[in-house]
Amino acid sequence: MRKELLFVLLNGFADWEAAHLAVCINSGVKPERPVKYISKTLSLTKEPIVSIGGFTVLPDYDIHTLPEDYAGLVLVGGDNWFSPEAESLVLLVEKMIRENKLVGGICNASVFLGKHGFLNHVKHTSNTLGYLKNMAGEKYTGDAHYIEKQAVRDGNIVTANGTAQLEFSREILYALNADEPEIIEESYSFYKKGFLPNGE
Repeated sequence: MRKELLFVLLNGFADWEAAHLAVCINSGVKPERPVKYISKTLSLTKEPIVSIGGFTVLPDYDIHTLPEDYAGLVLVGGDNWFSPEAESLVLLVEKMIRENKLVGGICNASVFLGKHGFLNHVKHTSNTLGYLKNMAGEKYTGDAHYIEKQAVRDGNIVTANGTAQLEFSREILYALNADEPEIIEESYSFYKKGFLPNGE
């Protein structure tokens, strides 16, 4: 039975930051490859939420109806990671990290991780170090572990900036052992460069 990977979506979530990964998780890294996981959505309630692009999503779960077991959490960026409502997710993220399960955060969701001290002792990235320090506040003390890359994986914690949806996807696929490394790289290269060999 395929294990569920939960995509955490708040109102105003960034569609593009989740789309590629969700397809690779739900349908396979490449066509006709084995599929180990299934994509599910989680929000603060089960009420419909609307993305930046205007897509309306009805979440599979809210924070009170989670399944007993799942592969991890993917926190999808958006402006509402700075809202008081987002704070209700802190204990859930803490539990996932304690259980050594995947936690991914892209764009402002990576700032949310920094704001609560989850990045202080792991290698990570975000929307520049200055932005992270300014927005995360005093609980973020992980400057020494910040890496200026599109996406960074340290164990089961994956972070990325808001332009790094493909790199974010690749690192999460590695963290989950979703397919063979060469297949993950082939898929990443294809979507990064397109049909033309030089990417133009």
